[in-house]
Amino acid sequence: MKATPVPAIHGAFLFEPTPYTDERGFFSRTFDRDVVASVGIDPDGFVQDSVSRSVKGVLRGMHLRSGAGEAKLVRCSFGAVFDVVVDLRPDSPTYRNKAYFELSGHSQVSLYIPAGCAHGFQALTEPADVSYRIDRAHDPAEDVSIRFDDPDLAIPWPLPPALMSSRDKRAPSLAEALKGV
Repeated sequence: MKATPVPAIHGAFLFEPTPYTDERGFFSRTFDRDVVASVGIDPDGFVQDSVSRSVKGVLRGMHLRSGAGEAKLVRCSFGAVFDVVVDLRPDSPTYRNKAYFELSGHSQVSLYIPAGCAHGFQALTEPADVSYRIDRAHDPAEDVSIRFDDPDLAIPWPLPPALMSSRDKRAPSLAEALKGV
Protein backbone atom coordinates (compact mmCIF):
# COMPACT_ATOMS: atom_id res chain seq x y z
CA MET A 1 0.00 0.00 0.00
CA LYS A 2 1.27 3.46 -0.82
CA ALA A 3 0.18 6.88 0.41
CA THR A 4 0.04 9.76 -2.05
CA PRO A 5 -0.68 13.37 -0.98
CA VAL A 6 -3.58 15.14 -2.71
CA PRO A 7 -1.97 18.38 -3.95
CA ALA A 8 -5.24 20.37 -4.08
CA ILE A 9 -6.19 19.60 -0.45
CA HIS A 10 -3.51 20.06 2.23
CA GLY A 11 -3.43 17.04 4.53
CA ALA A 12 -5.53 14.78 2.27
CA PHE A 13 -4.07 11.47 1.06
CA LEU A 14 -4.94 8.67 -1.32
CA PHE A 15 -4.06 5.20 -0.04
CA GLU A 16 -3.54 2.85 -2.96
CA PRO A 17 -3.49 -0.87 -2.19
CA THR A 18 -1.50 -3.51 -4.00
CA PRO A 19 -4.04 -6.25 -4.64
CA TYR A 20 -3.10 -9.88 -5.16
CA THR A 21 -5.04 -11.12 -8.19
CA ASP A 22 -5.50 -14.64 -9.50
CA GLU A 23 -8.21 -16.72 -11.23
CA ARG A 24 -10.40 -16.51 -8.09
CA GLY A 25 -10.48 -12.71 -8.03
CA PHE A 26 -8.39 -10.56 -5.72
CA PHE A 27 -7.28 -10.03 -2.15
CA SER A 28 -6.39 -6.52 -1.03
CA ARG A 29 -5.36 -4.85 2.21
CA THR A 30 -7.64 -1.83 2.60
CA PHE A 31 -6.10 -0.39 5.77
CA ASP A 32 -2.50 -0.51 6.97
CA ARG A 33 -1.81 1.05 10.34
CA ASP A 34 1.90 1.61 9.60
CA VAL A 35 1.27 3.30 6.24
CA VAL A 36 -1.37 5.58 7.77
CA ALA A 37 0.97 6.49 10.64
CA SER A 38 3.85 7.15 8.20
CA VAL A 39 2.02 10.24 6.86
CA GLY A 40 1.22 11.64 10.30
CA ILE A 41 -2.33 10.32 10.75
CA ASP A 42 -3.08 8.62 14.06
CA PRO A 43 -4.43 5.18 13.08
CA ASP A 44 -5.82 4.72 16.60
CA GLY A 45 -7.79 7.96 16.28
CA PHE A 46 -10.59 6.36 14.29
CA VAL A 47 -13.60 5.50 16.45
CA GLN A 48 -16.34 4.42 14.06
CA ASP A 49 -16.73 2.45 10.83
CA SER A 50 -19.86 2.94 8.72
CA VAL A 51 -21.09 1.97 5.27
CA SER A 52 -23.66 3.44 2.90
CA ARG A 53 -25.28 1.81 -0.13
CA SER A 54 -26.60 4.06 -2.87
CA VAL A 55 -28.44 3.47 -6.12
CA LYS A 56 -27.09 5.02 -9.32
CA GLY A 57 -27.43 8.80 -9.37
CA VAL A 58 -27.86 9.22 -5.61
CA LEU A 59 -26.07 12.32 -4.39
CA ARG A 60 -24.89 12.50 -0.78
CA GLY A 61 -23.43 15.80 0.34
CA MET A 62 -21.92 18.19 0.70
CA HIS A 63 -21.36 17.48 4.41
CA LEU A 64 -18.98 18.51 7.17
CA ARG A 65 -19.05 18.89 10.94
CA SER A 66 -18.89 22.06 12.98
CA GLY A 67 -16.71 22.41 16.07
CA ALA A 68 -13.57 20.27 15.84
CA GLY A 69 -14.73 18.86 12.51
CA GLU A 70 -14.42 15.25 11.47
CA ALA A 71 -11.61 13.48 9.65
CA LYS A 72 -12.52 10.40 7.67
CA LEU A 73 -11.09 7.67 5.53
CA VAL A 74 -13.51 6.75 2.72
CA ARG A 75 -13.44 3.94 0.19
CA CYS A 76 -15.88 2.66 -2.41
CA SER A 77 -15.91 -1.06 -1.68
CA PHE A 78 -18.37 -1.97 -4.45
CA GLY A 79 -19.38 -0.10 -7.60
CA ALA A 80 -18.10 3.40 -8.28
CA VAL A 81 -18.65 6.95 -7.03
CA PHE A 82 -17.67 10.46 -8.07
CA ASP A 83 -16.17 11.76 -4.82
CA VAL A 84 -15.68 15.45 -3.95
CA VAL A 85 -13.66 17.20 -1.24
CA VAL A 86 -13.71 20.96 -0.60
CA ASP A 87 -11.20 22.50 1.82
CA LEU A 88 -13.13 24.85 4.13
CA ARG A 89 -10.38 25.39 6.72
CA PRO A 90 -9.71 29.18 6.71
CA ASP A 91 -6.12 28.70 7.90
CA SER A 92 -5.30 26.04 5.28
CA PRO A 93 -2.95 26.83 2.36
CA THR A 94 -5.52 25.13 0.10
CA TYR A 95 -8.59 26.93 1.50
CA ARG A 96 -11.59 26.72 -0.89
CA ASN A 97 -9.77 24.29 -3.21
CA LYS A 98 -11.75 21.34 -4.57
CA ALA A 99 -10.61 17.87 -5.57
CA TYR A 100 -12.55 15.19 -7.46
CA PHE A 101 -11.94 11.46 -7.57
CA GLU A 102 -13.54 8.36 -8.97
CA LEU A 103 -13.39 5.80 -6.18
CA SER A 104 -14.33 2.24 -7.09
CA GLY A 105 -14.53 -1.29 -5.83
CA HIS A 106 -12.16 -2.19 -8.64
CA SER A 107 -9.31 0.01 -7.37
CA GLN A 108 -10.11 -0.15 -3.62
CA VAL A 109 -8.31 3.21 -3.19
CA SER A 110 -9.07 4.99 0.10
CA LEU A 111 -9.21 8.76 0.49
CA TYR A 112 -8.28 10.48 3.75
CA ILE A 113 -10.25 13.71 4.24
CA PRO A 114 -8.96 16.06 6.96
CA ALA A 115 -11.32 17.62 9.51
CA GLY A 116 -12.75 20.90 8.24
CA CYS A 117 -13.24 19.72 4.66
CA ALA A 118 -16.66 19.23 3.11
CA HIS A 119 -17.28 15.87 1.48
CA GLY A 120 -19.86 14.41 -0.86
CA PHE A 121 -20.27 11.84 -3.58
CA GLN A 122 -22.57 10.64 -6.33
CA ALA A 123 -23.15 6.96 -7.10
CA LEU A 124 -22.09 6.12 -10.65
CA THR A 125 -23.20 2.48 -10.54
CA GLU A 126 -26.10 0.37 -9.36
CA PRO A 127 -25.36 0.00 -6.44
CA ALA A 128 -22.34 1.74 -4.92
CA ASP A 129 -21.14 0.95 -1.40
CA VAL A 130 -18.99 3.51 0.44
CA SER A 131 -17.18 2.64 3.66
CA TYR A 132 -16.23 5.36 6.14
CA ARG A 133 -13.71 5.24 8.98
CA ILE A 134 -14.38 8.30 11.16
CA ASP A 135 -12.37 9.92 13.96
CA ARG A 136 -15.28 11.19 16.10
CA ALA A 137 -18.56 9.83 17.35
CA HIS A 138 -21.47 11.25 15.38
CA ASP A 139 -23.31 14.19 16.93
CA PRO A 140 -26.27 15.32 14.78
CA ALA A 141 -26.10 18.79 16.40
CA GLU A 142 -22.78 19.35 14.58
CA ASP A 143 -23.99 18.31 11.10
CA VAL A 144 -23.48 20.98 8.43
CA SER A 145 -24.77 20.63 4.87
CA ILE A 146 -24.04 22.77 1.81
CA ARG A 147 -26.09 22.88 -1.37
CA PHE A 148 -24.71 20.38 -3.87
CA ASP A 149 -25.30 22.87 -6.70
CA ASP A 150 -23.96 26.00 -4.98
CA PRO A 151 -22.51 28.24 -7.73
CA ASP A 152 -19.52 29.15 -5.53
CA LEU A 153 -18.56 25.46 -5.50
CA ALA A 154 -19.46 24.75 -9.16
CA ILE A 155 -19.04 20.99 -8.73
CA PRO A 156 -19.30 19.16 -12.07
CA TRP A 157 -21.57 16.30 -10.91
CA PRO A 158 -21.48 13.70 -13.69
CA LEU A 159 -25.17 12.69 -13.52
CA PRO A 160 -28.41 14.48 -12.78
CA PRO A 161 -29.18 13.82 -9.09
CA ALA A 162 -31.57 10.86 -8.91
CA LEU A 163 -32.25 11.00 -5.17
CA MET A 164 -31.13 13.09 -2.20
CA SER A 165 -32.02 13.21 1.45
CA SER A 166 -34.41 15.92 2.59
CA ARG A 167 -31.47 17.39 4.53
CA ASP A 168 -29.45 17.75 1.32
CA LYS A 169 -32.43 19.16 -0.62
CA ARG A 170 -32.83 21.90 2.05
CA ALA A 171 -29.10 22.60 2.44
CA PRO A 172 -28.09 26.26 2.53
CA SER A 173 -25.56 27.97 0.28
CA LEU A 174 -21.87 27.77 1.05
CA ALA A 175 -21.85 31.32 2.43
CA GLU A 176 -24.80 30.60 4.75
CA ALA A 177 -23.37 27.26 5.89
CA LEU A 178 -19.97 28.75 6.74
CA LYS A 179 -21.62 31.13 9.22
CA GLY A 180 -22.48 28.08 11.35
CA VAL A 181 -19.08 26.38 11.22
